[in-house]
Amino acid sequence: MNETENFEEEYEIAPAGPKTALVSIVGRPSAGKSTFLNTASGEMISIVSSIPQTTRNAIRGIVNTSLGQLVFIDTPGLHLSEKKMNLKLTAIAEENIKESDSILYLIDATRDHGEEEELIAKLLEPYKNKLVIAINKIEDSKASVQKARDFISKFLNGVSQERIVEMSAKADQNVNDVLKALYDLAEEAPHLYPEEFYTDQEVEFRIAEIIRGEAINRLEQELPHAIYVNVKDMKMEKANLLKVRAEICVERESQKGIVIGKGAQMIKTIRVESIKTARKIFPYRVDIELNVKVDKNWRQKDSVLNKILN
Repeated sequence: MNETENFEEEYEIAPAGPKTALVSIVGRPSAGKSTFLNTASGEMISIVSSIPQTTRNAIRGIVNTSLGQLVFIDTPGLHLSEKKMNLKLTAIAEENIKESDSILYLIDATRDHGEEEELIAKLLEPYKNKLVIAINKIEDSKASVQKARDFISKFLNGVSQERIVEMSAKADQNVNDVLKALYDLAEEAPHLYPEEFYTDQEVEFRIAEIIRGEAINRLEQELPHAIYVNVKDMKMEKANLLKVRAEICVERESQKGIVIGKGAQMIKTIRVESIKTARKIFPYRVDIELNVKVDKNWRQKDSVLNKILN
């Protein structure tokens, strides 16, 4: 049993009405936002990868405890770039920050805090009254918690110490303290989702993300951001078998061969591992037919970006 499963035992729950909050998770690429979301909810909701900017959409994960319901939005990592796709990702994050009841800002304690971190702090400064800060990756030998605290004191002065938590999302250390700080900010309100929900993602989106995650983590640095997944159709063949036809889309013909691999071994591995992951998540069997398609320069096409980013 992990730490987050012991939430009710760790905190003495005072009688009160249900609390509910919509929480945006903000941070630089690879700060650990997706890992936190998966750990807190106890399910695989968002792709976890060493590749920066893996998250492209505002992904919702739901945490229900005796204190209430927190609906998390895992926003794309914020970083400096003028590319069309990155500008759209930043716009998604900024819109969710404005609309959320509270904000969880993750700072990676293993990295220096330069211009990108300063820009995020400047963006969050007007929202300090609804901000919780988690200094993440404290389990790492390279972590410098003091440097992170010095950065917070300089750029987000005024955030109370009760809302600054040293945490390891990967090791599930002090994640409950982060949740408690967010519940303290939450208002009494009806829940947004039934308590058995841990995400509001559609099945089609979840399967596309499973395939993209399996591809990204195998293609490593070769072309992770040059792919997207298009689910062409899904059909429940029997009561317990969902058949899916999908395609991994790349930008150039030369990239197609990388995804397919020698003797079609790479595309076969991505397909098999995607099926294994899907069958762990869904309460029915999933079968996937997977192909590769060239969609030339898709990252410059508004029609594609508007479809896959939201």
